[in-house]
Amino acid sequence: MTMTPVPAQTRGRGVPRDAEDRTRDRVLSAVLEHGPVSAAELGELLNVTPAAVRRHLDALTKSGVVEVKRVATSGTGAGRPARRYVLTSRGQSSIGDDYLDIARTALHRLSDVAGPGAVEDFAEERFAAMEQRYQPLVDAAGDDVAARSRALAEALTDDGFVASAAEVASRAGRRIPDHLASVQLCQGHCPVQELAAEFPVFCDTETAVFSRLLGVDVRRLSTLASGGHVCTTHIPTGRGARLTDSGASSPHSDVIPVPTNERP
Repeated sequence: MTMTPVPAQTRGRGVPRDAEDRTRDRVLSAVLEHGPVSAAELGELLNVTPAAVRRHLDALTKSGVVEVKRVATSGTGAGRPARRYVLTSRGQSSIGDDYLDIARTALHRLSDVAGPGAVEDFAEERFAAMEQRYQPLVDAAGDDVAARSRALAEALTDDGFVASAAEVASRAGRRIPDHLASVQLCQGHCPVQELAAEFPVFCDTETAVFSRLLGVDVRRLSTLASGGHVCTTHIPTGRGARLTDSGASSPHSDVIPVPTNERP
């Protein structure tokens, strides 16, 4: 994982430089994995004092890899939104591949020479390998869609996507009807984020793979490539959510409006 260098003058006084850098890297990684996350939560996760966490967050914010997101506290009415930290687009791209420019140029060249369909074929081949590897892991979770979603999240996390799967049980304080139950699958990191911003077929193909793996008609609510803080996929789990033989899901798989760009 490539982290953004931090100027020496931003490091804490009296603390060895390498120790400061390691702590800052840990803070950045925790924001990636748990964001939107508060400074207090980061301190508890990393066992670092609040003052130290805020010092590192200030430095990361000044360097442009972390930003503050105002989030309304659930269950409350009027009031000042809480401060939560998330990675910026620059922060996401800093944890990417050194060969990004080469890959971008190659895909543009492929599209120019063989047409846009060639890029689609490339994306399908790339994700076909993922689908083949993930299928037995997801199938081992059984027929329950929520359990399969959690297995998919674990497989994605093992591949560096920093994924989580959480069941959505209520909305605005009201319990969602059983037939409209769902899971939100969130991915905090995408190794091809900048490529997907120029070639959305990568996101579309990945979404189609998720649908086939889980056996339901999933919907993308947000993506890192389009400016979201996480990739969020809506997965219906209620009655009638399974795909039919024709490949279409039941009408009961309607998407319940939920906040995007955040972990549920």
